[in-house]
Amino acid sequence: MTDDGRRYDMPKDMRTLAEAGFDQARQTFEKFLAGAEATAGSLEERGATMRAGAKDIGARVLTYAEKNVQSSLDYAQSLVHAKDLPEVLKLHSEFVQGQMRSLAEQAGDMGQAFSKAAIDATKPKA
Repeated sequence: MTDDGRRYDMPKDMRTLAEAGFDQARQTFEKFLAGAEATAGSLEERGATMRAGAKDIGARVLTYAEKNVQSSLDYAQSLVHAKDLPEVLKLHSEFVQGQMRSLAEQAGDMGQAFSKAAIDATKPKA
């Protein structure tokens, strides 16, 4: 209605143009929602993949910690049974060399595990 109480009719071409604009906006919004839902689903899948990778890494860390503690306990026990200072020095040298090898192997394995987890988390899903 206009200010003087008369009814205002929108021209047919203008109404058609407005309806087309609304339809286009609705379609664009529906596409946006579909894309957002797909992205959310993808993030959930990636989250599951990342959780699996983190679980594997956590298990490796615990295994290595157990191995390292056991190695240290064995070393300490061998020191208790050492007969003299030269034997203590020999045991210490062997222990340090063994630990360095173990730590290098563990670091390499952990690096590979982290890389695999990162690659798996960023792989495109089919």
